[in-house]
Amino acid sequence: MSYRQTLSPEAAAAKVGFSTATAYRIEADPRLPSQKKGPRGRRRPDPLAPYWDSEIVPILKAAPGIRVIGVLDELRRRHPELNPNIRRTLERRINAWRALNGPERDVIFRQEHEPGRLGLSDFTDASALGITIAGRALEHRLYHFRLAFSGFEHASVVLGGESFVALAEGLQDALWALGGVPKEHRSDSLSAAFRNLMADAQQDLTQRYQSLMRHYDMEPSRNNAGIAHENGSIESAHGHLKQALEDALLLRGTRDFADLDAYRAFVDEVVGRRNANNRKRIELERTKLGNLPQRRTTDFEEKVIPVTSSGGFILRRVFYMVPSRLIGHRLRVRIFDDRLECFLGATLVATLRRGQPVSESKGGHVVDYRYVIHALRRKPMALLNLVYRDQLFPRPVYKRTFEALQERCDDRHACKVMVELLMLAHERACEAELADVLAAEIDAGRLPNLAALCARFRPEETPIPNVTVDLVPLGAYDELASITAVPANSNSGVAA
Repeated sequence: MSYRQTLSPEAAAAKVGFSTATAYRIEADPRLPSQKKGPRGRRRPDPLAPYWDSEIVPILKAAPGIRVIGVLDELRRRHPELNPNIRRTLERRINAWRALNGPERDVIFRQEHEPGRLGLSDFTDASALGITIAGRALEHRLYHFRLAFSGFEHASVVLGGESFVALAEGLQDALWALGGVPKEHRSDSLSAAFRNLMADAQQDLTQRYQSLMRHYDMEPSRNNAGIAHENGSIESAHGHLKQALEDALLLRGTRDFADLDAYRAFVDEVVGRRNANNRKRIELERTKLGNLPQRRTTDFEEKVIPVTSSGGFILRRVFYMVPSRLIGHRLRVRIFDDRLECFLGATLVATLRRGQPVSESKGGHVVDYRYVIHALRRKPMALLNLVYRDQLFPRPVYKRTFEALQERCDDRHACKVMVELLMLAHERACEAELADVLAAEIDAGRLPNLAALCARFRPEETPIPNVTVDLVPLGAYDELASITAVPANSNSGVAA
């Protein structure tokens, strides 16, 4: 075609090696061969033609959110002779119809975040990780904090619900680990932070949450209820964090941890590695953060509760046992997410594991046999129908031992022997060693021999050493009294 601009068709064709007939054919129709092909027609009858306008389109208009498989099931219900292999054809046809005639869809507006402006908090369920603590399944959540600009993260294990205590403790841990404060703190509509009284309420902060925001000079905000993508800077990060934990667990080879502290250290390590990958952006954002206050603020609830004659107190449908000497006193209890700190006046007298009710109709128990074993020794039959008997046994093997004693002995003897075994474990500090011996006896089909166990775990007899004291002669004191100190400005040294 370049030659044709100055030459005749015959000459231009000769220049490029075309025949004259090809030159005149191109002159008549300059389109490419691929452009001359007509659209391919159907090679088989349209299986949806009898139903598309009369049935399928009305269904799509009446129920815009219906799935393709739902439309197919309805068509096959109405027309059993319809071939089920038309599913792919139906999917393509419905997708094309929705693109041309479907309703308008929501649009996600990507945001540009400036450093130091926005921090986000949320809770995410982590039970799917399958974590066990000493063989027992751990149902828990993760409190997750993230900076929108740099991606700095903090995660903490939460044993209870999405409470203000868990929010305040996790948020403050995150801010102090970060070393600064963002201008705005955003969450979803947590009841721990918002009263949620009305759909159009704007300033319905809880008093505690409002005080927390004032203490750190942060502006509180929240996304609209039910619109998770408005909190997308942390919602999407939930999945990435849990996938990182899943990968680390697979590399670790086991999901069982010796105790809760070990699991928390594991989570901190994984989060720390993720923050190390973003350290340049984090360091850039740190320079834009506000200053921390001089101290943390309250991250617990506080209640004053009397200790009853049962040796404990009831808090939120859970019975907590304390030393019996506190009966009749009123304790000031600080309620954290995973523990209770009990104060008598200003003195910390007990730190207890936070318990949860067993069910809607049944409360829970947090007990320690060492607090009541002395009283139980005077009334051993109280063990028989004790409401928290199963929780009183420190290890499962002690419960097995009591069940074996009940099967072979009368109730009085079983209770007496069991109480003495618990007393032995307490007095000789041999709870774990005694548990191993009891397990071996029960597995062998034998009952424990109390006398033999007392002899086995009795304290070792050590002879009292003879101490000889050599007295200093009294004349040595007279000799010391005769020594006089030399004045400090003297150069003659110290008198001896």
